[in-house]
Amino acid sequence: MHATLLTTVAALAITAPFIAGNARAADKPSTVDEKALRKLERDWVDAENRHDARALQEILDEKFIATFRAGKPLGKDAFIKQFTSGPADPTITQDLSDETIIVVGDTAVIVGTDTVHKLKDGLPSVTAYRLTVTYIRRGGHWIALAEQAEVIKPR
Repeated sequence: MHATLLTTVAALAITAPFIAGNARAADKPSTVDEKALRKLERDWVDAENRHDARALQEILDEKFIATFRAGKPLGKDAFIKQFTSGPADPTITQDLSDETIIVVGDTAVIVGTDTVHKLKDGLPSVTAYRLTVTYIRRGGHWIALAEQAEVIKPR
């Protein structure tokens, strides 16, 4: 019996790290989903900067809704109109950072920071936004369902 107990303990000692590692891996989004979502975030920012309404049509779900501060929520068409009206400003760049990605089945939430750089009246201007974006997977592709953004006030 003592030999059986030692064999069982040894087997558990060897397999426990693998079991624990696999449990943690299952809790994390797959790198494939993370890569696809990060690319989609970058494509979205680029489409806004280029005023590319067609690209935004593909990125945003038909039921898309966005909220900014305490303003009225914007549906897909109003959002696209707001971000594509007028000529594109070639001085605008956006940096996405501090992203946390949570994937559960066919739903993903990204919380991150979008720092917008541009020239305003000939001077550099920087505004940072805290974003929460919800994505859903439809037909094997991720699309944006909702976005909430708030200006991060400098401290």
